[in-house]
Amino acid sequence: MQTYLIVGASSGIGFQLAKNLTEKGNKVIALSRSNNELLSLNNVTFYQVDISEETPTFPVIEESINGLIYCPGTINLKPFRAIKPEDYINEFNINALGAVKTIKQYLPNLTAAGNGNIVLFSTVAVQNGMPFHSSIAMAKGAVEGLTRSLAAEFAPKIRVNAIAPSLTATPLADKLINAEAKLKGAEERHPLKKIGNVEDISQAVEYLLNANWVTGQIVHVDGGMSAIR
Repeated sequence: MQTYLIVGASSGIGFQLAKNLTEKGNKVIALSRSNNELLSLNNVTFYQVDISEETPTFPVIEESINGLIYCPGTINLKPFRAIKPEDYINEFNINALGAVKTIKQYLPNLTAAGNGNIVLFSTVAVQNGMPFHSSIAMAKGAVEGLTRSLAAEFAPKIRVNAIAPSLTATPLADKLINAEAKLKGAEERHPLKKIGNVEDISQAVEYLLNANWVTGQIVHVDGGMSAIR
C-alpha cells in the first residue's frame, strides 16, 4: 500500500483521484477546505486546511508519503485591462505559492519514502497564448518553472512533474460550460472535439505517480490543443 497526500481533494480531479487510488488499495491523506464526499471513501484521512491562508494550518503527518498531488487552482478569465494587481497576487498565491508551502511542509515525508514524487498542475494556456488568460497563465507559468527546478534539485530521490490540461469538466469550470452553446464551442476548439473530464486527468496523474523514469516533465493532457492545428 502506498500513501498519497492530495491537496484540494474535495471535488473535481482531486476527488476522482482519491477515489481511484483508494479503490486500488492505497491510503489517501486529503487536505481541503471541506470534505464533501471524501469520508464516503475507504482509507481516506481528512484534514481541513485552507491553502489560501497566508500561513495554512498544516497537520503534522508522521508517516512517509509516496506522492504529493497539489490540485488547487483558479479560473479567472478577464480582459487584461479589467484584471487588478490583487487578482494576479491571488492566483499566484493559490496556484504557485500554495504548492511551495505544501512541499516545504511535507518534504521530509517524501524523502523518507525513498521514492517520493510530486505532481503539480499547470495549464495549456502557458504554452499557447490565449486571450483573457494573463493572470492564470502567469501563475501557472511559475508552476512550470517550479516543477523543473525542483525536479533538478530533488533528483534522484524525488520525482517532480506537472499536468497541463485544457478545459476540463469540473465544478471550477462550470461557468464556462454551463450552457449548451458554451460547451459546444469549447469542444469545437479542441482537435479531438471534446473537452476533458476528471477521469482523463486522474489517469495522467496516476501514470506520473508510477512512471519511475520520468521527472521534470510538463505533460499536456489537452485534447490535442497544444500540438495540433
